Amino acid sequence: MTIGILFVCTGNTCRSPMAVGTLRSIVRRAGIEHLFEIGSAGTGNRHVGQPPSLPAIEAAARRGYDISDQRTRRLAAADIEHFAYPLAMDRTHLAAMRSLAPSGFADRPQMFLKYAPALGVRDIVDPYGGTVDDYERALDLIEAGCAGLLQHLRSTLERTAKGPTPA
Repeated sequence: MTIGILFVCTGNTCRSPMAVGTLRSIVRRAGIEHLFEIGSAGTGNRHVGQPPSLPAIEAAARRGYDISDQRTRRLAAADIEHFAYPLAMDRTHLAAMRSLAPSGFADRPQMFLKYAPALGVRDIVDPYGGTVDDYERALDLIEAGCAGLLQHLRSTLERTAKGPTPA
């Protein structure tokens, strides 16, 4: 059994590819990468088929995350059904995901930073076209979100492994 995680931002050029690289690195170091299917998509289609933005690739590389092999793609309704955790980088993405969701799946998309409540923020501001510091701030939030998500997923996996509680 694999758990599907899909990070969603606007163009799939910055935030969501950096989140994919971050989470892939974390689960690889933990030796549990085989338990996850991790992907990303964008709500827009302006950059489809292109690699992440160069500043995103460089910011991720400074932290040891290689995202250069990723290619942008547009979010599809089937993604929301396929991935157990379709995660929005900001509220506009969440609204777009919920409106695109197939019947019965509108509540599945969630805010990514719900897994890092101590941060006190919900949205990861789009660094596209911004400064190096903008990308670094986005990565700080992404790393915190990935740490919290992994903690949540580990507890979910542990509960699943134990099986149902006897009545």
